[in-house]
Amino acid sequence: MTSNPHDAARLRVLLAGLSSLILVLGIARFAYTPLLPLMQREAGLGVAEAGWLAAVNYAGYLSGAILAASISDLVLKDRLYRAGMVLAVLSTVAMALSTDWRVWALSRFLAGLSSAAGMLLGTGLILNWLIRHQYRSELGLHFSGIGIGMAGCAAAVLAMTGAHLDWQQQWWAFSAIAAVLMVPALRWLPPPNTSAVTTGGQAMTDQPPSALFLRVFMAAYFCAGVGFVVSVTFIVAIVDRLPGLQGRGAWVFMVMGLTAAPAVIVWDRIARRLGDIDALILCSVLHIGGIVLPIGATLTTALAGAVLFGATFIGLVSLVLSMAGRYYPTRPAKMMGRMTLTYGCAQILGPAATGWLAARSGGSYVAGLAMAAAVMGVGLVLLCALRVIARRA
Repeated sequence: MTSNPHDAARLRVLLAGLSSLILVLGIARFAYTPLLPLMQREAGLGVAEAGWLAAVNYAGYLSGAILAASISDLVLKDRLYRAGMVLAVLSTVAMALSTDWRVWALSRFLAGLSSAAGMLLGTGLILNWLIRHQYRSELGLHFSGIGIGMAGCAAAVLAMTGAHLDWQQQWWAFSAIAAVLMVPALRWLPPPNTSAVTTGGQAMTDQPPSALFLRVFMAAYFCAGVGFVVSVTFIVAIVDRLPGLQGRGAWVFMVMGLTAAPAVIVWDRIARRLGDIDALILCSVLHIGGIVLPIGATLTTALAGAVLFGATFIGLVSLVLSMAGRYYPTRPAKMMGRMTLTYGCAQILGPAATGWLAARSGGSYVAGLAMAAAVMGVGLVLLCALRVIARRA
């Protein structure tokens, strides 16, 4: 811990955000991914049903994004953020309580709501605090919680499966971890300051982008949502179904998370040097490689894809949401919520389409990966157009 009390406060705020993202995304949302093959084997969860559960989860996230985009009151956002942390714990408990698909669907929807609370409301509150206290509006440490959560969940599933815990016992274990993480997520984030000036007396004013910029930006982010959701939801099942790689999917998911945790901090530095849009273009090119490499059907290509995917998917989200927050420093979650509406729509359509394609192709997810890569290609073209629009502006 640093000796400077102001830097110590900054670190506590960022660690509150890190804890919240491990909770709402690492556990409430993404623990489902490494547990998916186990639930298919032991609980009779079908391929199509697995896709619909993922889609329901993203529907909950989309609903939360709509809420985040519709409110401006920082105090209300703070209350909803805190309610979301509690909801994340309860939705994780619900997965262990039943084998009824309808209960699981409700749990996944509520987990999606809690994810929006941490990802959008929590991120907005933290960004507002940083800008107000005249720190750089960089969220690398905060967003590293996603990668840490993913890697931690995968490692936990590997360890618990090795200890012969069934799928239900593993959900109970994740519920206990979630309850512990809720404490720093709630205690270390201070109540919001609603004044119109920073601590240095400077006015905090919104500087929204042009309507054309925003439309192209949202369309590009929709494409990124499709590219993200197919791999992150099904990568464990994809790898486990490849010849000779059964049981290796959780390892690939863990590598993805381990790569993501430090990479998101690196993207802050890249954006400083190249600019936000050029950093997004580079990130998207590498992201496409991360999507298609697992199609190579070897452990080497799957791991290489996991490294590239992990190094880029949170980078895309972090860069986009940081840009959105800088356009609206007084209400960071406003544009974040609008951007996430498009991202959330992609996350509903992507898993459902992939599950449908997998069911039609005998359980193979290759067609889903190809679809995701193609959509990301469209997004890359849109980002290049966005670069031209920004320069003209």
